[in-house]
Amino acid sequence: MGEQQNWDWEVGEKLVTDLSEWKKNHADVYDEVVSHDGEKMAAIVKDEEGGLTCCVNGSPWDQNYEKVYSVRFSPDGRLAAITMADDEWTTLVDGVAWEQTFEYVWNLQFGQSGKVIAAQVKGDEGYGICLDGKTWESGFLQIRDYVLSPDSTRAAGSAQTKELAEGDIFGFLEGVWTVAVDAQAWDRNFLNVWGLAFSQDGKHVAAEVRLENTVYTLAVDGKPWESVYGCVWEPCFHPKNGSVLAPVKTESGWVLACDGKALWGRAFGQLWRPVFSPDGSRIAAVVSPKFGRWTMAVDGKAWTKTFGDAVSDPVFSPDGKRVAAIVKDKNRWTIGVDGVPWNETFDMVWKPVFTPDGKRVIAKVEKNGKYALALNGKVVGQQYDGMYDPVIGPEGDRVLVKALEGAKYYRRVVMMGGL
Repeated sequence: MGEQQNWDWEVGEKLVTDLSEWKKNHADVYDEVVSHDGEKMAAIVKDEEGGLTCCVNGSPWDQNYEKVYSVRFSPDGRLAAITMADDEWTTLVDGVAWEQTFEYVWNLQFGQSGKVIAAQVKGDEGYGICLDGKTWESGFLQIRDYVLSPDSTRAAGSAQTKELAEGDIFGFLEGVWTVAVDAQAWDRNFLNVWGLAFSQDGKHVAAEVRLENTVYTLAVDGKPWESVYGCVWEPCFHPKNGSVLAPVKTESGWVLACDGKALWGRAFGQLWRPVFSPDGSRIAAVVSPKFGRWTMAVDGKAWTKTFGDAVSDPVFSPDGKRVAAIVKDKNRWTIGVDGVPWNETFDMVWKPVFTPDGKRVIAKVEKNGKYALALNGKVVGQQYDGMYDPVIGPEGDRVLVKALEGAKYYRRVVMMGGL
C-alpha cells in the first residue's frame, strides 16, 4: 500500500506503448508482461539471427542471449529475467546480470517488499538458492522448492542430503530429504518434504513431512508433531501468535489442525488453502463438504452454496469481515462473496479484489474472447482485447486499468463510480 500511494492516481489515459511498432523492429515479440503500477510493458524480443533479449516500452536491453524466460516485474518495478549465453545461465535485473553464472537457473521469486530477487540455481557446488546474486555457500544434491521469509532476508528449501542409487528403495526409506534454511540442513531426514512456510518474524520454518510410507505429519524447525496422519497439506503460521496450522487427514476426514490438535471441531471430505484475515482473527479455507462439491469454510462454518468444479483460495476484505473466491460450476466461472455467487458467469475470472471499505469487489473477467472489469457482479466499463490485473487506489475511489486495445497498451485511471 505504501508504494501504491506514490503511483500516479490522476484520472486519465496514457498510451504507454504500441506493440505494432515493436514488431517492425524485431522478428518476434512474445510473453508480454506489465509492471504493477502499469507504467511499463516488457516482452521477449527476437532479432533476425535468433538472438533474444527483453524490451521495455519499446527499448531493448543492450545484449542478446541464446535463451530468455521467466520475464517478470518485481513489486518495486524492476524487470527480472533468466537468461543463457554460451551455455551459462544467470539472472538479469533491469538488464544488469548477476556476477555469478550457473549450469542452470529457475524458479524466480520476489520478496514481499520487492527489494529481493531470488532463484534456484545449479552450480559446481550442487543445488542451492541465490538471493540478489549471492548463492548459498554449501550446495545440495537437489533442491526441489524454496520459500523466502517475509522480510526476504532468509530462504528455506527442501533439500536432498544423501546420495541415492537408482532403485535403492531401502536407502530411500531411511530418508534422504530434509529442509535447508540459509544452507543449514535440519538435523533429521525424512522420506519426503514439501510445502515449506516461514513464520512472520522469519525465525521458524514449518514443512509437510513423510515419516513412513503412509505416515505424514508437520515438522517445525526439524521437530515433527507428535500427532501423525494419513496425509497433510501445506502449513502456515499464525501471523500473530506463531502457532502452526495445516490441513490433515484423520480417520473422520480432513480437519484443520493447530500445533497438532484439531481446531475447528469438524471434518470435511477435503480441506486446503487456509488463509488468515489481515488481523489474524479469522481463518478461511477451501473445503469439500461432500464428494464432488466444493465451497468455503470460514472459522469452521461452511458456506451453504456448493460448487461442482472448483473453488479457489479465499480472499479476505481489508477489515476481515468478508470473504470472496473464484468459483466454478457447470464449466462456468464467477466470483462467490460471503457464500453468494454473482449472477453472471464468465468464460474465465481472475482473483477478486476488495475496496478498502470492503463494500465492493472487482475482478477481471473474460467472455467471448473479450476482457472487462466486473464490479459486484456486473460487467462495467469497456471491453478490451487484453487486460492485466486491476488495482484499486489507496482511497478506494478509483481503479487502475491496464489493458490492450489491439496492439496498443493503455494505462487508465478511472473513478469507481464512472465504471
